[in-house]
Amino acid sequence: MGKAIYKPKGKAGEYAMYACNFYNGCSNECEYCYLKKGVLKGTMGGNKPTLKKCFVNESNAIAVFEKELMQNLSELQKHGLFFSFSTDPMLPETISLTFDAIEICLNYNIPVKVLTKRSDWWSMWYARSNIFINKQHLVAFGFTLTGHDELEPKASSNDNRIDLMKKLHTAGFKTFASIEPVVDWIESMRMIGRTIGFCELYKIGLMSGEKYDKAECLASIHWIIEKVGNGAKIYFKDSLLKQAGIDRSDLPVNCVDRNYNLFENE
Repeated sequence: MGKAIYKPKGKAGEYAMYACNFYNGCSNECEYCYLKKGVLKGTMGGNKPTLKKCFVNESNAIAVFEKELMQNLSELQKHGLFFSFSTDPMLPETISLTFDAIEICLNYNIPVKVLTKRSDWWSMWYARSNIFINKQHLVAFGFTLTGHDELEPKASSNDNRIDLMKKLHTAGFKTFASIEPVVDWIESMRMIGRTIGFCELYKIGLMSGEKYDKAECLASIHWIIEKVGNGAKIYFKDSLLKQAGIDRSDLPVNCVDRNYNLFENE
C-alpha cells in the first residue's frame, strides 16, 4: 500500500490489518527469528536495525508516514495500526521514530498496537508520556513471551517484559501477549499463567516450519482455554489449529478469530 504503512499478507495478516515498518533488522538477536530464515535471510534479518532504503532519513520517513496515514485515515481509525513486523519498534535504535509515529496516530484517534521484546524503554516512555494523556485507551502494548531468555540474548528478560506489562495495564493501557513461537509448551503455558489478570489478549503460534506433536498441541490448547477462562481473549493461529486438528468454529466463545478488534471489544 505504501512505503511506511501497508496491509500485511499471509501469516502476518493474522496479527494486523494495517502495519507500519520503518526499519529492517533487529538487535535482539533472537535465534529463531523468521527474518533470518528462507528468502528473507540476508535482506531483512540483520542484527543492526537500518532505516528502509525507501526513506532518505528519519525526517523523510515520518513525513511519508503522515501522508500515507492521511490517505487511509478512516480505515486506520477503524482497524488501528501495528508496529512492527520487520524489527522491534522499541529498540534504542528505533524507539524515537516509533514514538513520533504513535503521537501522530493519537492526534488523529488511530488505535495503536506495539509488539516488543524490550522493557528498557520505560524511562523514555516516562519522558514522553505527555503524548498519551487521555489516550491510553487507544494504545495496546504487546510482549512476545517464550520463556526462553537464552534464545533471545539481546532482548529484555521474559520476567522484565511481564513486569512492564503489568505496569502498563495498571496505567490504563491495553495489553496483549504474543506466545509465539512456542519453543516448548511447558514454558509457553507458564508465561500465560503468569500474566493472567493483566493481559487482555493472547496470540499463540508455533515455530515457523516446525512440526509439533498433535496430541501435545491439542492438550495444550484445552489447558489454555480452561486456564484463561473468560478473563481474556485467545487467538490460536491457523497453523497451530491445523496441527492440532481443530476447526476454529468448534472453539469456545473466549477464542476469537483474526478480525477481533482489541479496541472495539471492551
